[in-house]
Amino acid sequence: MSVVDGAVSDALSTYLEEHPREAKQIVDKVVLAATARVAAQKARTLVQRKNVLSGAGLPGKLADCAEKDPTNCELFLVEGDSAGGTAKQGRDRQYQAILPLRGKILNVEKAMEHRVFDSQEIRNIYTALGVTVGTEEDPKQINLSKLRYHKIIIMTDADVDGSHIMTLIMTFFFRHMVDLIRNGYVYIATPPLYLVKKGQQEVYCWTDEERINTVAELGKGRDSSVTVQRYKGLGEMSEQQLWETTMDPARRTLRKVTIESAAEADRIFSMLMGDDVPPRREFIERNAKYANIDA
Repeated sequence: MSVVDGAVSDALSTYLEEHPREAKQIVDKVVLAATARVAAQKARTLVQRKNVLSGAGLPGKLADCAEKDPTNCELFLVEGDSAGGTAKQGRDRQYQAILPLRGKILNVEKAMEHRVFDSQEIRNIYTALGVTVGTEEDPKQINLSKLRYHKIIIMTDADVDGSHIMTLIMTFFFRHMVDLIRNGYVYIATPPLYLVKKGQQEVYCWTDEERINTVAELGKGRDSSVTVQRYKGLGEMSEQQLWETTMDPARRTLRKVTIESAAEADRIFSMLMGDDVPPRREFIERNAKYANIDA
């Protein structure tokens, strides 16, 4: 081994002396990586210090629930303060907590590790969940023993922006808290797309097919005055409507997030959220005909 080390060292020294520009680039990358590693450690320590056992250090925007048994508790990650306010009014305060997220969170697929922990919205998620952040040796390792909620529900608008925000949150969970997904704690809420009304009759629809069939059904008879409301955002719904359609355990539909193939999931996240553009363009062109793109 010492012979190999010596040969490589001599060859590398010669190369760096003959190529000063490349040598400087390598040194800059080493310095940047070391700086980022130290910054990430400091950021992890900050998050760790705020992950307290009581509610005293929880994020200010978090509307926590009264229940303390995590197996009975739900945390809704909600897009924006407006929808967050509606969700706070419509929720069951006993076991449902609400954490509004401001805009689109950081795309962790493209960000250096210390930038992830520098993000206020991401720190709020860590702190609200109460999980232990990973070590320098394994920054993605988390300890779920202090997890405060066993249902973490991503609730975003039923439009393109909402889908993007949901994908950013999913990317964060997959890259930094994948054990949440493996243990079955992550869900996606499914708010309705339409409200079809005729007189006192109101029917919520989750797909275009449901809307078409409902309009046809309600439109029968002499009085065919049927109106259709398209929900662009959660903030357009009243707290009662949001509860009835999306938050009430007796009537809502939640999609549990699972990982059937870690390798395939890794490939897809890298392709869709990373820096390599051609594979993403090819994927979009191939699947655009299946997408429901709002005008």
